[in-house]
Amino acid sequence: LWIFGYGSLLWSPGFQFTDSKQGTIRGYSRKFWQGNTTHRGTPEQPGRVATLVEEKDSVVWGVAYEICNGDALPYLDERECQLGGYTTALSMFYPSCGAEAFPALLYMATPDSCHWLGHASEHEIAKQILNSSGPSGHNVEYLLRLAEYTRDHAPHIPDAHLYNLEKLVRQLLEKLSLPVHLLM
Repeated sequence: LWIFGYGSLLWSPGFQFTDSKQGTIRGYSRKFWQGNTTHRGTPEQPGRVATLVEEKDSVVWGVAYEICNGDALPYLDERECQLGGYTTALSMFYPSCGAEAFPALLYMATPDSCHWLGHASEHEIAKQILNSSGPSGHNVEYLLRLAEYTRDHAPHIPDAHLYNLEKLVRQLLEKLSLPVHLLM
């Protein structure tokens, strides 16, 4: 079984795996439309984290992990479903190396999620990210780690929403004279 990571699973999978492959899934875009009250926010001030939204001609870059033992799924179900409000789906994963596509399990939020925040302007999302922090760290850290990891590993894959949010948050930090390292 392969698990598709497109958010914090990229730099912090938290489970053992036997193999990993970089690549894309098709028919989705990555959006900061899911609220988070357990890791990057609080019930009073939810953070915003990535989810997948169906979008016909879009692709999302990420990493597929082949899980090697029975501990990974219960761990991921608690982390992503019980705490994060995500549900599971299957999608074809297309490895960057040109290998044959294969199905991968992905975790995504829907409007039915108790944490769903949905669409907002990128300016509003950036402000919410700037003002949210939780037990796992500041929401700005999550956004910047995701943008930097994606840019470092897949500079050829466009992700306008992610990079626009990164730019807006950096501009807000500069306007407030708030050094980024204080939030990392």
